[in-house]
Amino acid sequence: MPPKKLPKLLIFDGNALIHRSFHALPVTMKTTKGEVVNAVYGFTSFLLRAIKELKPDMVAMAFDMKGGTFRHDTYKDYKATRVKAAPELYAQIPRAREVTEVLEIPVFQIAGCEADDVIGTITKKMGNTAEKIIVTGDMDTLQLIDDHTKIYTMSRGLTDSLTYDREQVRQRYGLEVEQIVEYKALRGDPSDNIPGVKGIGEKTAVELLQEFKTVKNLYKNLKSEKIKPRIKELLETHKQDAYMSHDL
Repeated sequence: MPPKKLPKLLIFDGNALIHRSFHALPVTMKTTKGEVVNAVYGFTSFLLRAIKELKPDMVAMAFDMKGGTFRHDTYKDYKATRVKAAPELYAQIPRAREVTEVLEIPVFQIAGCEADDVIGTITKKMGNTAEKIIVTGDMDTLQLIDDHTKIYTMSRGLTDSLTYDREQVRQRYGLEVEQIVEYKALRGDPSDNIPGVKGIGEKTAVELLQEFKTVKNLYKNLKSEKIKPRIKELLETHKQDAYMSHDL
């Protein structure tokens, strides 16, 4: 007998879709009363397009909540370098929520957590009971990919999209999905102000992980001749940052 077909669940990253839409479409898109609606228009268009194209059995929406997160408790400078978005963007978030409510899509959010964390929780809770597709523009979610989870991401503006599975991650990064966290721990993440190991870039991070697989194993083998002296010095100097970045 062929394997039973699993129901399909689409999980939308609401804030990521709003931000991407705002920057992809002109702010000259306004209502007759002068209200800027470019982000709402893009959010709604991409939402409906994804549903039409992917034909899910279930849909969920995750949103950030105002205020800090548990990551700020660990690292006070988390996201500290981000430039505050334009007020025209923030003004459209309630409108996007209205669209979600009108379409009767259930909203999930948790105080002190980001939409990414909510999405991760839903994904893990569903386990292998559904085929899950996360719709986002945020590449942090690649770490959630497994045999029953894919990432459907907007690649250029709102016109193109790309679905990531294990093989797509291998092609882009030269790493396994399980190594994305390890990669971020070494490389850091400038967009979130996660430090990583200062001086180690993308190429070196990938080379180290292809050889040693994890950050923990890398530090276990720090005396290896396969690690260049300069890289070894950087790893020793910034060891605490590497482990903190891994936790973040």
